[in-house]
Amino acid sequence: MEALLTALADPARWRLVTLLAERPRPVGVLAQLAGARQPQTTKHLQTLERAGVVTSQRTGQRRIYALRPGALRDVAAALGRLADSADRAGGPLATYDRYGMSLAAERLAAKESGWADGRSFRFLRSLPASPGRVWRHLTEAGLLARWWTPEDLRVSELVFDARPGGRIVHEYRDVEDVAGADLVAGRAEGVVDDVRPGERLTYRLSPLLPGGGVAFTAHVDLRLQPTDTGTDLDVHWRITDSTVDSADFIAGIEIGFGQSLDKLAAALAADPHDADAVDGIGTDPRSTK
Repeated sequence: MEALLTALADPARWRLVTLLAERPRPVGVLAQLAGARQPQTTKHLQTLERAGVVTSQRTGQRRIYALRPGALRDVAAALGRLADSADRAGGPLATYDRYGMSLAAERLAAKESGWADGRSFRFLRSLPASPGRVWRHLTEAGLLARWWTPEDLRVSELVFDARPGGRIVHEYRDVEDVAGADLVAGRAEGVVDDVRPGERLTYRLSPLLPGGGVAFTAHVDLRLQPTDTGTDLDVHWRITDSTVDSADFIAGIEIGFGQSLDKLAAALAADPHDADAVDGIGTDPRSTK
């Protein structure tokens, strides 16, 4: 496929393909119609033939070239599969477009400091686990790292000291940037306010701008309620200290944290026993890198 695409990428060769789509033609006629020299045209046709796009046969003194439609259909089918994969309902492209619309709206609204103060977001999830198990995933760094980022990101540094006044650090990178070669996708720092094991957790978390300043402060309130099938988790975000530059962050809250909670639900469903051993977690239960 790579050789085929390379052969078709040249404008001169593509012109020959369009001419041959009409009917088989000899080299000399193709050169005339393409406005090119015959030796140059011959080289292009040879490249196309090696790639399987055209075929040829000698008739007397002439060599006649014809298109092989199957090769073009293979390309069309491959491109169609790529387009279908990217355009699937609810897929990453749909999320990207949704974020783009939110981003445009928030940037338009961000005219002065405090523009988003008082904004709130609410998330509700029915989770297939007891309040105790959910609490562990909300407060233990090794378990928190499994879900506390959207689908396309991974935790690269995490500190969560689950006690009043405890420190929070949440740094994340692209999920495929395992070597740390790309820029950090984001970093947030905060402090725990209230801890009621199995019932309620509140904290403040501030995403940092590239220069180190605070974009805004999120006051996050998580409440757990036992049910017959597990736990209802009710999360409330409230924004304060919003800066003009916070628009890009605020635009992603609803999508990003929603995806994170979906990952939490999946993690609880996939591992009902929550094994104590967590790969890649250091000896300090409050932090991981």
